[in-house]
Amino acid sequence: MGITDNTLTRRSFLGAVGATGAACVAANFIGFPSLADAADAAAPAANIDEIISKDMGPGAIAMEKVKIDTPPKAENGALIRMPISVDHPMEEKNYISSLAIYVDNNPKPLVGRFEFTPASGKAEVELRIKMAKASQVRAIAKSNTGKLYGAVMTIEVAEGGCAG
Repeated sequence: MGITDNTLTRRSFLGAVGATGAACVAANFIGFPSLADAADAAAPAANIDEIISKDMGPGAIAMEKVKIDTPPKAENGALIRMPISVDHPMEEKNYISSLAIYVDNNPKPLVGRFEFTPASGKAEVELRIKMAKASQVRAIAKSNTGKLYGAVMTIEVAEGGCAG
């Protein structure tokens, strides 16, 4: 019954698909990890301070000079407009050389890194990022002398894409 002369009937196909689905549900129910659980377990917990230190260099971060100019609640997590500026001179021997943006709850927290020279005139960027859930966003600027400046902002993402 089912397969005859190497042909598959609709009834046998649906039976096989149903049995496979039931086996997957049973395996998950009795304690076998799902693929998502396995991926979460394989991913190391991100320590944002270590990541920033590795990317931008060690040292204390002065929470000044950097401004993240975005609303604290995003209506659409798929497209969050994020202007960031650094109020710092851009002179030959005193300028912002890089700016990095991190989202704590992202699988890969570093979402962008930008390089500057005195010829840039200003240390500012505008980017659009995607966030699935509420998280802290960090903007860390590094001067050519190695000083670090930063800003941290918690951004809430409206459930269902609607802030109302």
